[in-house]
Amino acid sequence: MTGTLQLKNRELFWPPADELTAATERIRAKLGDWPPTHAPWRICLTPPDAPNGGDLIVVTDAAPHLAHIARWMTEGAGVIEALANGDHADPKAARVTLHLGGERYALEGELAEDWMPALAAFLDCGFDPHDALVLALAWRDGDDRQQDAWPVDIARFPRVAVLPAAPAQPFAPCPAKLGLYPVLPTADWVVRVLDFGVKTVQLRSKQPKSAALTAEIERCVAAGQRHNAQLFINDHWREAMAAGAYGVHLGQEDLREADLNALAASGVRLGLSTHGYFEILTALHFRPSYIACGAVFATTTKSMPTAPQGMARLARYVKLLDGVVPMVAIGGIDGAVLPEVLATGAGSAAVVRAVTEAGDPAAAVAALQNAFTQ
Repeated sequence: MTGTLQLKNRELFWPPADELTAATERIRAKLGDWPPTHAPWRICLTPPDAPNGGDLIVVTDAAPHLAHIARWMTEGAGVIEALANGDHADPKAARVTLHLGGERYALEGELAEDWMPALAAFLDCGFDPHDALVLALAWRDGDDRQQDAWPVDIARFPRVAVLPAAPAQPFAPCPAKLGLYPVLPTADWVVRVLDFGVKTVQLRSKQPKSAALTAEIERCVAAGQRHNAQLFINDHWREAMAAGAYGVHLGQEDLREADLNALAASGVRLGLSTHGYFEILTALHFRPSYIACGAVFATTTKSMPTAPQGMARLARYVKLLDGVVPMVAIGGIDGAVLPEVLATGAGSAAVVRAVTEAGDPAAAVAALQNAFTQ
């Protein structure tokens, strides 16, 4: 068992299930050292009389429980609907939907016999229920006999159901390793940093849509073309496409609003933000040019929907996405931690304050660039 294993003397399943608990301990012991979770979760095989805020209630069909599900969720519990899809070619195929906190996370994949113990083990590693569920569906019976049991083969991962159709064509590719990736607040900063020799930059402007914003974007695009650089525009995809930008960067919340077909057809590259396994799978559905994973460390540059991912998770994301799509590590990265980030195999790291708050930005950029050559 690992030093952080917290499964002893805990009620993992309701009703208590010794066989499932033993399988959970066996799987958890193979997943390595992770900071212990303090969430009071348990997996309920039958609905408890009084659900608590950490309960994940498993049902095979939500219909008979509709009268109760709203109450369970009001009390803070989650509901996992695990429904076999009747595919005779793959009897383990299923649709699994997590209802939690007013959100619905629908996945289609394969259910191993040990999927519930695997779910319990990944929850104990500190993953939020929707990400732990993704990993549980990527688990295969016997993985605990492997030297490295962690799921990293993207072909085994489930797919996110109920998403808008992906663009008719994939987004144009970008370099597999984008290198140092400063995210900058103004056109003045973009021009300045491009003059330092950086080849990948992003304009993340806080100003509202206006003629001034359009002019900022056009100035950045011109500077990027002049330096033969990869210039991405955050959020303002219409203006970026009109200006002929190399690429745009969008958050998950933008995916249902942006005209992804028009963007892909225009040749604009697309980068997408992600904050865990479920969002990575969502992003992959749209076949972007790169995926940003974060926040790796705590950051004050923007409000984050999740706690810092940390280095252990980043290393797993690198392995999962290797050869699939370029990955950018982002969030709280500076010169002190950049070598550690790059040691995971990440081919790009986004930085903000490490450049914009540096006393000597030119020297800071040179030092950050040097870390990529070590």
